[in-house]
Amino acid sequence: MPTEAEPKPGVEPVAAYKSILQAVINNRPSGTRQRLAAAIGKNRSFVSQITNPIYPTPIPAQHLEAIFSICHFSPAERDAFLLAYRRAHPGRLEVVEQERPMRRVVIELPDFGNAAKNRVADEMLADLARRLTKLFDMDQ
Repeated sequence: MPTEAEPKPGVEPVAAYKSILQAVINNRPSGTRQRLAAAIGKNRSFVSQITNPIYPTPIPAQHLEAIFSICHFSPAERDAFLLAYRRAHPGRLEVVEQERPMRRVVIELPDFGNAAKNRVADEMLADLARRLTKLFDMDQ
């Protein structure tokens, strides 16, 4: 019997992975969609389209890591999502998963004394790193 995080039989391929994402987001705190929109550099209506199985708008592969990070997918949820995504878009993940040279930069920040503020600062830096990575993609 399928759980909320597993694709349901007979569901269109794009709707299958969107159903998984929708179930994950519905179990997260309010504000998750807004944080996701900020992380991928899109407006909230785009996030509504990519998280609703009714809309045929596919999720761009370059946004998947941000989605997994912001939405805190469990390993089982991530595996189910990726399986459904591969079924809907054969070969698309392989383009994104190609290794690229990476380097590590360590940044020391003050502890803001507040978990919410620390999380916002961490998310800002993660967003900056994703945006910088796009510079690499522009050269390809």
